[in-house]
Amino acid sequence: MIPVMRPWLGPEEQAAVAEVISSGWVAQGPRVAEFERGFADRVQAGHGVAVSSCTTALHLSLVVAGIGPGDEVVVPSLSFIATANVVRHAGADPVFADIDPATGNLTAKTIEAVLSPRTRAVILVHQAGVPADVDEVRTAHPGLTIVEDAACAAGSFYKDRPVGADSPLAAWSFHPRKLLTTGEGGMITLADAEMAARARRLREHGMSVSAADRHAGGITTPEQYLEVGFNYRMTDLQAAVGLVQLGRLDELVERRRALASRYHALLGDIPGLRMVADPDHGRTNYQSFWVALPDDFPLGRDELMAFLSEHGVSARRGIMAAHLEPAYADMSDAELPATEWLTANSLILPLFHTMTEAEQDHVSEVMHAAAAGRPVRTR
Repeated sequence: MIPVMRPWLGPEEQAAVAEVISSGWVAQGPRVAEFERGFADRVQAGHGVAVSSCTTALHLSLVVAGIGPGDEVVVPSLSFIATANVVRHAGADPVFADIDPATGNLTAKTIEAVLSPRTRAVILVHQAGVPADVDEVRTAHPGLTIVEDAACAAGSFYKDRPVGADSPLAAWSFHPRKLLTTGEGGMITLADAEMAARARRLREHGMSVSAADRHAGGITTPEQYLEVGFNYRMTDLQAAVGLVQLGRLDELVERRRALASRYHALLGDIPGLRMVADPDHGRTNYQSFWVALPDDFPLGRDELMAFLSEHGVSARRGIMAAHLEPAYADMSDAELPATEWLTANSLILPLFHTMTEAEQDHVSEVMHAAAAGRPVRTR
């Protein structure tokens, strides 16, 4: 079975983890600090704060931005459900906005349609690594706090700079489905030093001095807990893997873009099939290769996924729509036609660093057979 995604991990990551184990310090410590600096430099951000996941990164971003009860936060329904969940974790109310069906991203216009006097912030998702038009949203809505959900966007570019460059708040994921992985883990990148310092305290229960700093400096004075915080820490084991992966990021992006270009050539003659592509304002890392089926495709999306699986190809449904899930049944009447069409008619095809041309050719053959209503030629 050709998988949808396979992380690119090897002996370098194994050696980095072994070195941390030998050091005797495996919790949040010097490797985390090094990873924070390296990642922030890579995306041209002022500060990095490593955390346990992108979900915790998004939640902590809202907390340090002062978002809470009584506030509304505009989010896309077309996103992993965590994007909406973190708003409720912060005590605020998510409001779903529709998306541009070509990119899967919010736009200034779709945000405008759902604004209210209580709107304080927008979580602007760079969906599947496709950069959203951040400047357009900032210009149109200057009074709103913008948190960039860059979970999938490490290695993507917006207007010739890395996604997240100089962003006041951006949240990142290092889940195994992402290009750069630490197994689990996340990062907040920030422009403001005081906000970054507060985020570092809050991720560690609100401690005045981190456990790593107390240990390294021989501090004997008891720490204080300055406010109610969280346990959102990353470990040095994870950060050691992240540092190796960070050094591979350019190669990862180059390979995925080459494979994506080949997909465009292989599948471009299927009538009406739309494939994820670079927007005019940036360059995607192709974290996922999603395709949208035309209305007259011979098979429905779920039928096509079953057909692919029958012939040795894993596929996943396109990006979910949170407002259609039971957890958001109270918001299921949101009018989001582009979101509902794209989530119902799109799927994600295999794309990973070590994918071979033979594997990609087989995916193409199965897709062409489905489109033509003919049998698949033997592999």
